[in-house]
Amino acid sequence: MNKEIALRLTPQEASSEVFYRPLVAKQLGVRPDEITGLRVVRRSIDARQKQVFVQLHVQAWVNEAVPVAETFTLGYSNVSTAPRVIVVGAGPGGLFAALRLIELGLCPVVIERGKEVSERKKDVALLNRNQGLNPESNYAFGEGGAGTFSDGKLYTRSHKRGDIHKFLQVLCFHGADGDILVDTHPHVGTDKLPAVIKNIRQTILDAGGQVLFNTRMDDLLIDDNTVQGVVTATGDRIEAQAVILATGHSARDVYHLLHRKGVALEAKTWAMGVRVEHPQELIDNIQYHTNQGRGSYLPAASYSFTTQVQERGVYSFCMCPGGFIVPAMTGPDEMVVNGMSASRRNSPFANSGMVVEIRPEDIGEFQNHGVMGGLMFQQHVERLCYINGGNGVIAPAQRLGDFVKGRLSFDLPDCSYVPGLVASPLHFILPDNMALRLRDGFKQFGKWADGFLTNDALVVGTESRTSAPVRIPRNADTLQHIHVNGLFPCGEGAGYAGGIASSAIDGEKCAERLAAIIFHKEISEA
Repeated sequence: MNKEIALRLTPQEASSEVFYRPLVAKQLGVRPDEITGLRVVRRSIDARQKQVFVQLHVQAWVNEAVPVAETFTLGYSNVSTAPRVIVVGAGPGGLFAALRLIELGLCPVVIERGKEVSERKKDVALLNRNQGLNPESNYAFGEGGAGTFSDGKLYTRSHKRGDIHKFLQVLCFHGADGDILVDTHPHVGTDKLPAVIKNIRQTILDAGGQVLFNTRMDDLLIDDNTVQGVVTATGDRIEAQAVILATGHSARDVYHLLHRKGVALEAKTWAMGVRVEHPQELIDNIQYHTNQGRGSYLPAASYSFTTQVQERGVYSFCMCPGGFIVPAMTGPDEMVVNGMSASRRNSPFANSGMVVEIRPEDIGEFQNHGVMGGLMFQQHVERLCYINGGNGVIAPAQRLGDFVKGRLSFDLPDCSYVPGLVASPLHFILPDNMALRLRDGFKQFGKWADGFLTNDALVVGTESRTSAPVRIPRNADTLQHIHVNGLFPCGEGAGYAGGIASSAIDGEKCAERLAAIIFHKEISEA
């Protein structure tokens, strides 16, 4: 007999089969030694009540052989002589688009403005040591995209986007830990993602695709409303049957290029704010309803808050338990921060973006710049938070309680942000429509989570790259740009995804629609 059963366990009971095997046997009405195998199918934490429980779904085999777990395999044929498709950007959208193109019999040519991930790590390390920003190789640009150095959280709320399980299996095939197939909120970790990204690149190369680093797209070749290829920063022309544009939300030059060429863009709602950091032990105590910390069997606690303030959403974003705040700017005279966690999530700090919904009508005089106004407002706020020192990566910060009360912090607690902080009146620096809504949002979060609103926590500015202020509109059926044939806007930068998982799945969908169009044309011509 084999059966899947649900267990509601204490954290210790869920930590090892030694503890939960007798409980499974009792539920099945058999002796523990009659169970020939157990396999965890799904795992989640329920911390809604004072007693924290772990929900386990376990597949159990009784008095029969345990079948070998199915091995997920990917069979890629050589596509070196197949029709070529340019994929601009080697983030999750671009990489998963390239893998899917290979599956469908097309040859991807991935061009990436930044460096391969090992060299990119060196530039990120220099940035953290205040030794300057490389505008083409940083926390946003380079192999793997922003997600490589932003924690590797793989959660998506919308399962309508596509096959999330296949996405996770592909990551495991390329070296990610198998726990991501089980956990409700899967997480790879910044320390492990680079190796996974390298393996994906090797799969593309082994199948006959190309991956070109230090290759920035500076122009699109468009003739008769049909894309013909791209022109790189060195003036090289790369021609192909189609272009998947997966450049991410920080590639402002791409939006300006499209705008200059008359390629339609749309203003859209996005979010901006700050990053808030607490001691991880405090968040553990709040979320696990204890004064004793998380103990030996629970992971670093996370949180998720959302409220409405003056008809705008205020919410937590990209929460990083046991994590670090990092400098995420892509150009000079900007201050942008983001968060990340290693796989063990063992930093003594917990940080999260805390952001305010920004609509096109909220940007004041920048509305005069039309569809590009949101980008300009975003950059304006980043420059307001820029501090001229430490090669431009010293960040403005304020104690959370002081921010809410509108007073300057005269000293700052310890923080995970390595380049350094300067006490600054962020409540005054940020535009009122952001600062006042954040203030009221923090008050509400403090009511929900006793201890959250404290001067032991820090506000660090600014968390501005949650998503793009513009969308590259596409046809709902073909996923091509509404006016340019063969151009497939993809992922976060196109305005159709938010995060690693949804961007990767969107990349796969774009590849599928593109292949259907190309092969239909070939069949028709034949």
